[in-house]
Amino acid sequence: MAEKLKIISLGGLNEIGKNVTVLEYGKDMIVVDCGLGFPEDDMYGVDLVIADTTYLVKNKAKLRGLFVTHGHEDHIGGIPYLMQTVNTPVHSTRLTLGLIKLKLEEHGLANKVKLIAHSPGDVVKAGCFSVEFIHVNHSIADAVAFAIKTPVGTVVMTGDFKIDPMAEDGMIDLGRFGQLGKEGVLALLCDSTNVERQGYTPSEHVVAESFDRQFRNCNQRIIVTTFASNMHRIQSLITMAHKYGRKVAITGRSMENTIKVATELNYLKIPAGTLVDINAIKSLPKQKVVVVSTGSQGENMSAMYRMAFSGHRQVEIQAGDRVIISASAIPGNEKSISRIINELYRKGADVVYDKLADLHVSGHACQEELKIIHGLLKPKFFIPIHGEQRHLHKHAQLAQAMGMDPKHILISDVGRVIELTSRSCKLGGSVPAGKVLVDGTGVGDVGSVVLRDRKHLAQDGMIVVVVNLSSEDGSVLTGPDIITRGFVYVKEAENLMEELRSVATGSLEHCQDQKIQDWAAIKTTIKNDLSSYLYKKTKRNPMILPVIMEI
Repeated sequence: MAEKLKIISLGGLNEIGKNVTVLEYGKDMIVVDCGLGFPEDDMYGVDLVIADTTYLVKNKAKLRGLFVTHGHEDHIGGIPYLMQTVNTPVHSTRLTLGLIKLKLEEHGLANKVKLIAHSPGDVVKAGCFSVEFIHVNHSIADAVAFAIKTPVGTVVMTGDFKIDPMAEDGMIDLGRFGQLGKEGVLALLCDSTNVERQGYTPSEHVVAESFDRQFRNCNQRIIVTTFASNMHRIQSLITMAHKYGRKVAITGRSMENTIKVATELNYLKIPAGTLVDINAIKSLPKQKVVVVSTGSQGENMSAMYRMAFSGHRQVEIQAGDRVIISASAIPGNEKSISRIINELYRKGADVVYDKLADLHVSGHACQEELKIIHGLLKPKFFIPIHGEQRHLHKHAQLAQAMGMDPKHILISDVGRVIELTSRSCKLGGSVPAGKVLVDGTGVGDVGSVVLRDRKHLAQDGMIVVVVNLSSEDGSVLTGPDIITRGFVYVKEAENLMEELRSVATGSLEHCQDQKIQDWAAIKTTIKNDLSSYLYKKTKRNPMILPVIMEI
């Protein structure tokens, strides 16, 4: 039988973020993007979510390279974790590689991974694959799509994109997409993030005009928070500050790092004398200062959060400060952002955010832009990616509305294998896939059982029962002592604590009467008796941990 091209998404389907796509043919394999996701509300204590890359580790001898579309966290954040077990060259554009290098340095991997820079138009040979870089517009500079020539035909992966005729780094290369369409495209894997929105995504130029209105005639200090990766927007801020004679101070680690990389690679043009140290702003007149900060999503440890809640060392929000939030809420972050906005108003700040002004535009294509790409490429098969289930289905409907045969549209899932030939596209088997949770330095050591315990502790608290038994006859020497955390305030529940001691004592006496000496059995008896009593008394189910010591 002839070999089939396998396309496997290890992340980025039925979710936003964590994008990882594998292309495999025979003895060759390449990976497009390796991102991370952010924890959901019920993932207590988890810092990051990455894809399960067991399949890549198992097949690392086949790996011919990792190709990265752009430098956002949901496309590069998982690279350091993958490179701890797999070593393969990383191919991308200069700015993207600069951001990847920063991440690798943080994990002590900078000298172990080969980073290869390319420009739009470059073609890279990787085993049986030939990968062409195509310039696209997005909310970060140096974003590209890939046209991947395979033994069965050409596969186009758009990455995250939009069509912006006024983009700082030039309009998306629609001409090349049109040429590919004429040459013949076997399959299109296309960004679905904004498929629910009609029309076109506004240009980043709209935000620059809004900044001009906010800076004009403002005699107060201006503080702006935005996504650290949006170089075009940061460039607009710096340009506007220079135009109105203001100095710019940067605060927030990710913002400082990104601007450092972008400046070194000449992606940011900063007029001499415009940037100042954050410690210097106290000596400058308020009307001569702009502070650019992280924290547009209300993150608890971000610079904007600390400013709003008086925890920032150099900047404290004062009455009259104009605070501009130049970002839209990522789903799930609405409450955090609202909390910061309310606190800023409480401090007397003049808060301007997206709902009140044109201070943010998306980096993703809306329906009409998606139609243009579909129309230019005219793919034989279509596989929607980068979206939740509703986005994938909506994108499939859009393709059908443009005349595509529904049998040629395939909605996949994380871990499912898509098998492609020059004539067919179908779902095959599956590979190991899912979520790996990162908690501090631990990768994958927090699983469903640990999360369940954390959820239990968060909801009902914990009770520890401590008792000392005699090593000679098993009699109770001291205790039982009751210690609680997150259950009740002990000083106001002394009667309940006495009742719990009484129940635990009764459990121990029952074990002695039954001549039960196995510690596990004694612990189970105490746990069951206390749990039953507490539910009847309080309708709560705290975690109960009996601790037995022998003296």
